[in-house]
Amino acid sequence: MIRFRLLASSMAAAIAAAIVAGCSTPASGPDMPQTVQIKLIGFNDFHGHLEPPRMAVTAPGPGTSTVAVPAGGVAYLASAIDALRARNPNHLVLSAGDMIGASPLVSALFLDEPTIEAFNLIRIDFNAVGNHEFDKGQDELLRMARGGCRKYTLREPCRLSKEFPGANFGYLAANTLRDDGSTLFAPTGIKDFNVGAARVRVGIIGMTLKGTPAMVTPAGVLGLRFLDEAATANALVPQLKGQGADLIVVLIHEGGSSTGGYNDKSCPGLSGDILPILERLDPAVDLVISGHTHRSYICDYGKTNPARPFLLTSAGLYGTLLTDIDISVDTRSRKVVAKSASNVIVQGEPYTSGSGSTVPLSALYPVFPKHPEVGSLVARYAMEASGLASRPVGRVSGTISRQRTPSLESPMGNLIADAHLAATSAPVKGGAQIAFVNAGGVRADLVPGPGGEVTYGQLFTVQPFANNLVVKTFTGAQLRALLEQQFGSSGVIPSSLQHSAGFSYAFDLRAPAGQRVSDIRLHGTPMSDKARYRVAMNNFLADGGDKYSVFRQGTEALGGDQDIDALEAYVRARSPVTAPATGRITRLSP
Repeated sequence: MIRFRLLASSMAAAIAAAIVAGCSTPASGPDMPQTVQIKLIGFNDFHGHLEPPRMAVTAPGPGTSTVAVPAGGVAYLASAIDALRARNPNHLVLSAGDMIGASPLVSALFLDEPTIEAFNLIRIDFNAVGNHEFDKGQDELLRMARGGCRKYTLREPCRLSKEFPGANFGYLAANTLRDDGSTLFAPTGIKDFNVGAARVRVGIIGMTLKGTPAMVTPAGVLGLRFLDEAATANALVPQLKGQGADLIVVLIHEGGSSTGGYNDKSCPGLSGDILPILERLDPAVDLVISGHTHRSYICDYGKTNPARPFLLTSAGLYGTLLTDIDISVDTRSRKVVAKSASNVIVQGEPYTSGSGSTVPLSALYPVFPKHPEVGSLVARYAMEASGLASRPVGRVSGTISRQRTPSLESPMGNLIADAHLAATSAPVKGGAQIAFVNAGGVRADLVPGPGGEVTYGQLFTVQPFANNLVVKTFTGAQLRALLEQQFGSSGVIPSSLQHSAGFSYAFDLRAPAGQRVSDIRLHGTPMSDKARYRVAMNNFLADGGDKYSVFRQGTEALGGDQDIDALEAYVRARSPVTAPATGRITRLSP
């Protein structure tokens, strides 16, 4: 028998549960197994990728070679989860956040309702809230969890059904507090496994990253506080132990990166924002399932710090991988005695890349069938979206990359900035002279179809947030301060700014903070600190998103079109489009 419940955040409930747990004693007898094996199946950063994302995982091939293994698609993910479940009846399926948000058209057009419905069919247990879950605001996030058709966004909810049911799984948000001190969702969850006379209790703490407010529209998290991750978890560990938890899992939307392959168990070169959290985390934690960085790794953190022998995992992005985790619990000592993990490629179907080359299935790795019920759900939404998604927009000369150069630019970021400037440069549209785009808003390469054809759906995959454009006036001094905000004390922030043609500057990371930007020009003319300039950006940046507080200082604001409409109009009017050259920014340091 498996018993599942969410834990309330009230102290009274925690004390009562602790008293009950404290009165129990471990069972014994012939039907008392010495150990119980628990399987946890983890994933993260799904981002509504219901259809296969046309991505491949680089995996070991024959000898020393590698092979590209096509991966992803929620119908194949469902079958892969079922295959792992079948190995052990004592299992949990856990998501480390960003299940929704920044999603492709088939999910985003329907406010990510189909993604929630798909995971209801898959029967996952818990999802820790990620930063992108807040993209459309906390009210819409609560609707995702609870269901209903109340409208909180420009798009209409419940377009394919009269009533959206909400999630059948638990949302966890231990470090996300309202003004009254209550958590937005339950902070913890528990699942019990009974094997013969033995009971093993798994306690889960779910959190997003403390920096979430800087990554979403400020209005969407108004009235919420995001607490320190380690301090939050450490305060909850004694409560879970008091409630009888034998195994403690931290499910956190924060992560790192490793220089190893997707399943390299040696975890070489581990780095990232997860490390300071791990260094302060209670050693009573057994497992940390992480996300956010879109990287895959399996790490025995005890080899880094023996005082904190956590198992640390991450399954990449978009449902291309699952983490298969096995934990052994001694039923007498009630301690974890063994733990291991492997990342499993979700291989389902081949695909053809934008260059016309085929990525075939690999016989070296398991191929999972399409789950019939989940596949039917996706097909229904894809059919409804197909008219818009397949609408031809124009042509491009080849794949346009979002990968940034050392000078912080990407061809795709430059293209979007040029499109935003074109949409706002007319006086009636705001008279913009410069346009900025945050790198985090550029979600994918633009990969054309045969003959270089680009559809609306492909553009939406690149720019899925449906933000509105805003034009504001700034002084030259404010723009200088804005550019400096890209460079923290340790270098470049993750979401640096892309900008439109005609604007240029240089930066030197060797210079002191606040003095790294120089030679700011507009159409070759040095910009004056006292002069005033009209600048276009999306409403996320206009509200100070991605920690760019200077954007809030602009005046004479004028709203404009949606960003995706501006990109579509730009590609349509200039087809065939060639990838913009980089070189708008000069990097003076190595």
